[in-house]
Amino acid sequence: MEIKKIESAIENLKEVFFNAGNISIELRNKGLIEHIKKDKTPVTNGDIEVNNIILDNLKKITPSIPIVSEETVENKNLNLNTFWLVDPIDGTYDYINNKDEFTLNAGLIVNKSALAGIIYAPAKNRMFYTYGNNLSYEFKNNKEEVLNNKTIDKNHIKAVSYSNNLRSEITEIHKKLNVKEYIKMKSSLKFCVVATGEFHVYVAEPRAYEWDIAAGHAILKNSGGIATDFSGKEILYGKKDFKNPSIILKSLKSL
Repeated sequence: MEIKKIESAIENLKEVFFNAGNISIELRNKGLIEHIKKDKTPVTNGDIEVNNIILDNLKKITPSIPIVSEETVENKNLNLNTFWLVDPIDGTYDYINNKDEFTLNAGLIVNKSALAGIIYAPAKNRMFYTYGNNLSYEFKNNKEEVLNNKTIDKNHIKAVSYSNNLRSEITEIHKKLNVKEYIKMKSSLKFCVVATGEFHVYVAEPRAYEWDIAAGHAILKNSGGIATDFSGKEILYGKKDFKNPSIILKSLKSL
């Protein structure tokens, strides 16, 4: 895809995500209707409403590109190379429990690689997006800030983690990377704060699904960071069942 077309798509999605994020908060304030899915995870009317808004608009903005969403079955049995991966609300437990780390996500996969994407954390009023190499941004306080201008103090490496109780293999990787402290963080916001340089590392064993990481991967990669599996291999998309491998995020490739 031409970068101008990708940039146009992301620019159009910014307003869509602001609107969908506002609706997610309004629905939560009114009281969410919660159901339990077959995989024993919760889903709410907020997840479904946001999903519908994002998918309806993506079909208008890029009608020729297939969409795979956590909350629908459409296109999940196809062998796709170029497609959107959507997680309408990542961090549903936080969403249900009136916490603020949940995010709205759409990542564009081209030739099985994360190329572009957008993430919005409406309760934090932080939006992150990218449409190409060195073109990752955060929009907050009505200002756009480029994310490829980071420095790292290698004597004080900070990590984010999905749990307070780290597995031994993760602890070992933290030691190798000279991680001095870590905090628990939910949702794809972990990718965003590594992309900004607020934190420097995120490590996880195989868990979750491709729609959880695609947008964040693109934002991080295009900010000068890197995401690989534990063997240092590139993370690709469109795998069987859309399951993730192990993952290591670094704020800068040189870390």
